[in-house]
Amino acid sequence: MTLNSTLRVALLGECMLELQGRAVDPAAALGSMQLGFGGDTLNTAVYLARCAPGFEVSYATALGDDAFSAVMMQRWAEEGIALDLVRRLPGRMPGLYMIEVDEAGERRFSYWRDSAAARAYFELPSTPLEARAQEWGAFYLSGISLAILPPAARERVFELMQSLRRRGVPVIFDNNFRPRLWPDRAQARACYERAFELSTTALITAEDHQALLGLPTLAQGIEAAKQLPSGELVIKQGAEPTLVREGGALQAWQQAATQPVERVVDTTAAGDSFAAGYLARRLAGASAVEAARFGNRVAARVIQHPGALIPRTAMADLMG
Repeated sequence: MTLNSTLRVALLGECMLELQGRAVDPAAALGSMQLGFGGDTLNTAVYLARCAPGFEVSYATALGDDAFSAVMMQRWAEEGIALDLVRRLPGRMPGLYMIEVDEAGERRFSYWRDSAAARAYFELPSTPLEARAQEWGAFYLSGISLAILPPAARERVFELMQSLRRRGVPVIFDNNFRPRLWPDRAQARACYERAFELSTTALITAEDHQALLGLPTLAQGIEAAKQLPSGELVIKQGAEPTLVREGGALQAWQQAATQPVERVVDTTAAGDSFAAGYLARRLAGASAVEAARFGNRVAARVIQHPGALIPRTAMADLMG
């Protein structure tokens, strides 16, 4: 990837309202939840804007004309995210999810998103994202970005990925796999296969790839991930070193150490913040392994705080 301090980066996905709190009895939880917002690619957009303030970060999604949507957009703008790709849909609202976190920092999710506005982003002959495709210096999406869209919209995303790749634009696909968002694994695998083929960089959470393929062991998931066609591969293994290969299948694998954390508070957005840190350095010209090391630093900081988006003051030393 070429050094570019004024890169324009587009990210596609969904941001939802977030209820967050400790895993307790549901009746008690009603009085102890905090309202915020989050979503995998939105989290990445926020952390990317923080870590690479020289980039122009635009988020492509659809929201409603409700007060919650207006507040979300205001907060995004305060984080330095451009709103030029957001569609406002009358009568629609963002989706809602609840995160219950146990004492070890692990999460349990509940979702209310079937009629979320983001699913209708491509219900136009041309979206702002597609109409301005010539402007993007990098494009980032995830498996969740694809999962929430109807089949015809996914095809348009694949066409956009292909056109950007032909122009030499970095296309980064994060494999975030959530089985409940897909009707079956066969359809999910088919979509992921196309996304991997069209991406220049694949960010892989090993456990998600194992689950996508239905493999019995994590080691098999990692070996399968190493065979993916993307020229640049980053395989995250939890607390184990991150595996990195840039430059194609003939190049050697390298390792980027993770950062030790004394107490994990909340693993929400660990992978999303890693992606942001990785892109902040990689798109600015650092090597893939250097970028992965920084991504691990950002993720380690994030999981020491509750919620998807930690206070800016908690990561001031990591911001560009």
